[in-house]
Amino acid sequence: MTLLDSIIRATAAADAGELSFSPTVPIILNSDDIFPTLKPESESLTSLPILPVSGWSISTTDSNIIKLTSKFSKTLKKKLKKSSHDRAEFLKLLNAFLQSIGDNLGLSFNPEVCSHHSFDFSRFAIEKVGFFIGREVAGLIIDVCVVLELWELVETLIVHGLVGHLYAMNLVEKLVEHNQARLLCLCVKHISDLRPSELLVILRFFLPPSDNNAYDSFVGVKKEWERQALLAIEKATNNGVPKKAAILAKEASVLLMLAHDGFSYAELCLHYVFGSSDMDALVLSSVISKLSGREILGLIRYFGKWLKKYERFPEAVPCPQAKSVLSLSACEDIPSLDSVVRALGLILDEHFSYLVLNSEFHDEMRALQKVVSDLASEADARGPVDAIVKHLKYQFLV
Repeated sequence: MTLLDSIIRATAAADAGELSFSPTVPIILNSDDIFPTLKPESESLTSLPILPVSGWSISTTDSNIIKLTSKFSKTLKKKLKKSSHDRAEFLKLLNAFLQSIGDNLGLSFNPEVCSHHSFDFSRFAIEKVGFFIGREVAGLIIDVCVVLELWELVETLIVHGLVGHLYAMNLVEKLVEHNQARLLCLCVKHISDLRPSELLVILRFFLPPSDNNAYDSFVGVKKEWERQALLAIEKATNNGVPKKAAILAKEASVLLMLAHDGFSYAELCLHYVFGSSDMDALVLSSVISKLSGREILGLIRYFGKWLKKYERFPEAVPCPQAKSVLSLSACEDIPSLDSVVRALGLILDEHFSYLVLNSEFHDEMRALQKVVSDLASEADARGPVDAIVKHLKYQFLV
């Protein structure tokens, strides 16, 4: 078997959830303590491109954390096999583990949050020492959190980049099962290795949601967009804000107004999918090709709203600095005109014959045709956007 065959087989097994990860070193080693101690075994072999080295050793701190992590991992695996679970017992175990890591790193936690039964301590400690947990153990922690419905801790682990699909098996499916729309939005935003199948599950959950039990979860997403929009307006109208920041706040206010008004609760979740700068076009095309006619219609209506908004408010432009300058993180999750047109083009490429042959789509297409025509007439000096919009216009007219 070639190396490529081995990689392909391992990847297929990982995607199917058939791999069990039990690394000897369950954390990321600190190379700053290791590489300075390495020395060539023989200085006479300087002509070789690769020199054997000696002096490999793991620091005492890393060694202690590895032992703590391995022990904690074994305990969690045993607890996952039980039919019943206790929140207080799990929090005590998790917080003691996080406290031990902090002690080994020489970090002293605030006594006010140092309760081993506290959610606040868990979230605070994960923020401080989460990097040393390791993704395998983070996946086990998430599995227990999902069983116990500790959604606040799941959110903290996702936001701090401790979740990957190789270790958190079927997390997306579990979140859909529990109607956790907000956490699914965070998965799209923070998990870089989402599989196409997982993204397809997420899109189908949003297009359009058929389960009324998910309503409260979508309301949470709506409130977050409202909070960001009100914060932008507050900063834009605050006389104490520096002039440059106030101008940026006004631009962000327009953009957030567009993103909030007129969209359904579920459509607000779609912003995270199509506003992501990391979304691969081939992955997105593959996912869109698997959507049903009803789901495609939902997407076309969603993109139609964006096209009409960008036509009506040409001053709306991306505000990449709003997050760092004004703490308006939602601005990086808003689809640009470029991304909207590209995604709509993918839909037409993948489902053009189906759209043409089904009369229920014709009204939507005719309504968008005028908007696309107007955008094309205004895009003469916009470079790549001009070419994209005109290509889209051609497809509507075919």
